[in-house]
Amino acid sequence: MTRPFPPERIRNFSIIAHIDHGKSTLADRFLEVTGAVELRKSTEQMLDSMDLERERGITIKAAAVALIAKIDGLDYLLNLIDTPGHVDFAYEVEKSLQACEGALLLIDAAQGIQAQTVANAMLALDQDMAVIPVFNKCDLPHARPDEIGEELEHVLLLERESAVRCSAKTGQGLDDVLHAIVERIPAPEGDPEKPLRALIFDAKYDEYRGVIVYLRIVDGEIHKGEMVRMIGAGADYEVLEIGKFTPKPVPYSSLGVGETGYMISNIKRLQDIRVGDTVTVAKGKRAEPLAGYREPQPMVWCGLYPTNAGEFEELRTALNTLKLNDSSIMFEPESSDALGFGFRCGFLGLLHMEIVQERLERETGLDVVQTAPTVPFELLLSDGSTKVIHSPGELPDPTRWQEIREPRVVTHLILPAESIGHVMKLCAERRGSFQRQEHLSPTRVMLTWDLPLSEIIFDFYDKLKSSTRGYGTMNYEAPRFEAAKLVKVRILVAGTEADALSTICHRDVAEKRGRVILRKLQKEIPRHQFEVALQATIGGKIIARESIRALAKNVTAKCYGGDITRKRKLLSKQKEGKKRMKNIGNVEVPQKAFLAVLQSE
Repeated sequence: MTRPFPPERIRNFSIIAHIDHGKSTLADRFLEVTGAVELRKSTEQMLDSMDLERERGITIKAAAVALIAKIDGLDYLLNLIDTPGHVDFAYEVEKSLQACEGALLLIDAAQGIQAQTVANAMLALDQDMAVIPVFNKCDLPHARPDEIGEELEHVLLLERESAVRCSAKTGQGLDDVLHAIVERIPAPEGDPEKPLRALIFDAKYDEYRGVIVYLRIVDGEIHKGEMVRMIGAGADYEVLEIGKFTPKPVPYSSLGVGETGYMISNIKRLQDIRVGDTVTVAKGKRAEPLAGYREPQPMVWCGLYPTNAGEFEELRTALNTLKLNDSSIMFEPESSDALGFGFRCGFLGLLHMEIVQERLERETGLDVVQTAPTVPFELLLSDGSTKVIHSPGELPDPTRWQEIREPRVVTHLILPAESIGHVMKLCAERRGSFQRQEHLSPTRVMLTWDLPLSEIIFDFYDKLKSSTRGYGTMNYEAPRFEAAKLVKVRILVAGTEADALSTICHRDVAEKRGRVILRKLQKEIPRHQFEVALQATIGGKIIARESIRALAKNVTAKCYGGDITRKRKLLSKQKEGKKRMKNIGNVEVPQKAFLAVLQSE
C-alpha cells in the first residue's frame, strides 16, 4: 500500500513500564498477531536489534514499528514505539511519548507498581496522553491483579476497572489490549491540506546511505523525490527514499498525517540533523517549527580518552556519530597532564555511561580509557553570577567564588515493609534528609528521601538491592543545586600537585577519600632511591599522608668484622647521597598509577 493511511484509523502509542515488566515481549506478540512477522521466523525481543540489548536482556534504544491490525472488520495502522525501562534511558521514553497520542502502562501482575512505573506514568500524564494500564504476567500462579488494582488507584489515581489483563508470554488477553488501543487512544490530529510539518524523533548513521531520519508526520504529506528543509539546521535535502518499519524497512511513495516512518536523503553532515527538529517543504509556504524536545540534563560526567594519543580525531567522529543516535550524550574537548587529549562527557547515569563506552568500543574499534565519574557542581561567583563546573580542574581560585553547591535529588524508593529500617539507615549514612513515607499496600512502602547525587551514583543501588533482598526499586527526579560544605582535595606527589587526581567532596568524607587515593598510588608508583611523600591537602592543610619507602641497598654487606665506626661511615655516606638525590631527583609516576586511581571501579 503506497497511499497515506486515513488518519482516523491510525493509532500512535508507546509501551512504557519498569525494567523486566514485559515491554519487548508484548511488542513481539503484537508483531505475531498482526502478521508482521511469520511465527516460524519470530525470535525473542525482535525490536531489540543491538547486540548489547540482547546480551544484557534490556532495551537501550526506543524502536518504532508500523503494524496493520484488523479489528471489528476494519484495518487499523498501529504505530508502536517500544521504549526502555531503566531510569538512565528516561530521555528515550520522553522523546518517544512526544510522537504518540497514547501509552500502554505495563504493570507486572506479580511484582506490582515499581519506582520506574510511577516515573514513566507521570511523564505520560504530564503530556495529557491517554494512558491504558495493562496488568501483564496474569498467567503466573503468584499473580495478584486485584491487590495491584488497589495500588493503581492509590499511587497513580487511575481506576482499577480501566486496567486490561493479559499475558504477553502466552498471548492471553491480547485481543482486549488491541480493542483498548483502538477505542481509548485518540486518532492523530492534523491537516493533510497544510504544508508538510514533521517531527524528527530519532536518527541513526549508516555508512553506506548516510543519516537515516525517523519522522512523525504532523501536517501535510511527504513524497519521494521532493525537496525538504530542516528548519533548525537551515539545510535542504532531496527525499531519496521514505518508508515504514514493519519491522524491516519497507519503502513507500508517500507518508501522510499521523504516520511514522523513515527518510533517507543522502545526508552526510551529522550537524544538519538534530533530534526534535522540524522538517517542512523547501519551496513555497513553510510550516511553523514544532516545539521539539527539552535539552537533557546530564547527571554524571567522566573523561573519555583514547589509549593511543593519535586517535583523538577518530574518537571525536565516533562521539558525533553516536550523539546522532543518542542525543542525551554531551561532550566537550579537554586535556590532562596524565592522559593527554580527550573529551569530558555527560551522561544520564552510570548504566548510560557504561553502555556508551561499550558501544564506542564495539561500533568503532577504538580502545577508550574512562575516568572515574563525577557530578556537576554550581559555583556562586563573587560578582553574584553562577557557573556550573564538571571537573575539579575547572574550580577557580577561592577568592573568585562565594559558595559551592552540589546537586541533590528527590529519590523515591519502593520496598517491602520489613526492609524500612535498613533502607532508612542507608539513606541517613548518605547525608539524606527524610521527606515522607506512604504505604502502597499492607506489604509495600514508598519512601521519599532528598539525597546528594554524588552519594547515589556509585554503589547506592547495589546496597539498596542487598538491603531489600532484591525487591527494592528507586527512581530520582531532576537535580537541583544546594549549598554544602564541599572542599577540593588536592593530591601531592613529593610536593608536586597531580591535577588529574584532584577531587571535590564533602568535608566530612574528605580525609577518607584522600587516603583511598593515596593508598592506590602507594601500590602503583615504583620505589625510588629516596622516600616519596604522598599527601592529600585541603588548601594548605595536609589531611592524609602515605609514604613510599626508599630502595635500600645493604652497603655494609662487604664489611666482615672490624670497627663499628667503619659501618657507620658507610651508612652516613649513603644517607648524604640519598639526601642530595632527593633535592635534584624527580618522582616518576607511571600512567598506570593515574589509571588505577581515575578509572571507575
